[in-house]
Amino acid sequence: MVASDRSPAPAPGDPSATARERLPAPRRHPVLHAVDLVRETLPPLHPGGRPVIGAVAAGALALRAARGRGTLGAALTTAAVAAFFRAPHRTTPRRAGVAVAPADGTVSVIGDAEAPPELVAKGFPSGPRPRVSTFLSVYDVHVQRVPADGQVLAVEHRPGTYVSADLPEASEGNARTSLWLRDTEGRDLAVVQIAGLVARRIVCDAAPGDEVAAGQTYGLIRFGSRVDLLLPPGAEIGVEVGQRTVGAETVVATLPPPAPGDGG
Repeated sequence: MVASDRSPAPAPGDPSATARERLPAPRRHPVLHAVDLVRETLPPLHPGGRPVIGAVAAGALALRAARGRGTLGAALTTAAVAAFFRAPHRTTPRRAGVAVAPADGTVSVIGDAEAPPELVAKGFPSGPRPRVSTFLSVYDVHVQRVPADGQVLAVEHRPGTYVSADLPEASEGNARTSLWLRDTEGRDLAVVQIAGLVARRIVCDAAPGDEVAAGQTYGLIRFGSRVDLLLPPGAEIGVEVGQRTVGAETVVATLPPPAPGDGG
């Protein structure tokens, strides 16, 4: 017979059992607790910003070492640059048939426009369609979000100029990266990341064939600039020029019912 190594269950009303139940939970080390608080409070960073943050931090520390002072300045400079690459968690509306904002910023242009020709050459439907342009200042979150659930069919980069992104001609002439998204109902949308006067670097993590979800982070523009969202014909725009948008949360438009043959 094998002896059990379990302690006998306490009898009902046993005061020792009550005392054990009242024992406080073990306290965590203050440093670990502080780390948890920082993780919960500060937004995560987009991976595309890490090389820049590292370079700025190294430069600031080198300057501090050369001068023998400036620790606070080095820390503040690094923190300011890191803020450009924040990718905060967002709660995306789980509503069918809508498109959410692909970026934080201010709606600068609303109107009909043709899709970028580099996407049309890949098979994106030609013809005018509603376009909502959002201008991102240097103070905005610079990551881009997927506007609807679906599949990426094409991603095309086109070199260009670097005029101020708040000008209407920026959509046509500036360097850009265009993404063709077909949503789960077969509707075609396009998101265009446009470089600007200060923003010269576009990062797009999406690739053709990727299955993506509304609100998902897929790219980054350093530092700021403009994002165009091209919607299916018949979409009802839900924002106005001058309105602030929150990427992944603001409903930009209600999409029309899928037309026969969509998704083919």
